[in-house]
Amino acid sequence: MANKSLYHTDFAAWAFQQAALLKDRKFDQIDWDDIIEEIESMGKAEHRDLMSRMQVLISHLLKWQFQPERRSSSWTNTVREQRHKIEDACDDMPSLKGDLKSSEWLQKAWSRAVRDAVDETNLPKNTFPQQSIWTVEQILDSDFFPPVE
Repeated sequence: MANKSLYHTDFAAWAFQQAALLKDRKFDQIDWDDIIEEIESMGKAEHRDLMSRMQVLISHLLKWQFQPERRSSSWTNTVREQRHKIEDACDDMPSLKGDLKSSEWLQKAWSRAVRDAVDETNLPKNTFPQQSIWTVEQILDSDFFPPVE
């Protein structure tokens, strides 16, 4: 029960304690329920991070296409950075590539990106396509920048 209390009062201390118990093979003292929860949470966090990066990438590509007069090196850098970070994440964790193959996942990222683009440009929502007009391959292609509409 002391493990449970520490988990809720000092997460860092709990994590180090659990690691020490695992190293010492003291499996009967491990806070298994919270260990399992944390491991699952770590995996979910990686998927959320991928979604967030794709959302930022798409919103910048949308702004690039639909607000060309505001294009800047900052937008270009953000697009490149998000592409690199997505590529790195997928290299480090190949299971994330499954998200990129899901049309439902892409639509979720797209919808969120449209919302962000509307907020950032003050353009009407109907300015932006509500369904993806680019493939994941195009979105991630380092040479792809959309044409002006």
